[in-house]
Amino acid sequence: MGRAKIPRKSTWVDMTAFCDVAFLLLSFFILTTKFKPPEAIAVTTPNSVSSKTAEDKDQVLFTISPEGKVFLSLSEENRRQEIVSDLNSRLNLQLTPDDIKKAARAEFFATPLSQLKAYLNLPSDQRKGETLAGIPCVDSTNNEVTEWVNSAVTVFFGGKMNLMVKGDQNVPYPVFKLVIDAFKKNDQMKFQVITNQAGIPEGTPLFEKQRAGEKLSD
Repeated sequence: MGRAKIPRKSTWVDMTAFCDVAFLLLSFFILTTKFKPPEAIAVTTPNSVSSKTAEDKDQVLFTISPEGKVFLSLSEENRRQEIVSDLNSRLNLQLTPDDIKKAARAEFFATPLSQLKAYLNLPSDQRKGETLAGIPCVDSTNNEVTEWVNSAVTVFFGGKMNLMVKGDQNVPYPVFKLVIDAFKKNDQMKFQVITNQAGIPEGTPLFEKQRAGEKLSD
């Protein structure tokens, strides 16, 4: 006697719960993502074989444009206020408490100290890197980068400060040297130069070291 055939039924899965979970995860990632802050100005950095990544916290980053303009970016809003407040108290810049509060919203600084008050009161859409004067860094007698570094050292005293410099590959060398001199005048001998990572050329001792599995120094 033949076996009775059991009728096949299509499988149905309720996807409502899966959709809810997917949208919850998407909302979580959107709300918790920290977007990269806009750069002061676009620069083309030189290549290097260094594999060390830059810290994204406690940054004090000086960017140098191809024309030699110097821009300062700080990763934390409260540090921006504290550094501007220190500059104001040391150099008597005549900034009001309201001016200092506005420093928190400044994505970068690119102005002579004598014009800092006017700069802080500019609308954000007028703070365009290519139209700004930059921090004066002309020679040893007119190098305001020294003052910014001085205040940064004061604000970060007792904590970690990630001091960095990012220069365009066509930046005039004297300007780059003046920025480094400003670091040295404030006893900041340890800093990081931001470069574009490139592959290690074949046949070099460093390439052979990498191929052998040895740890490369930073």
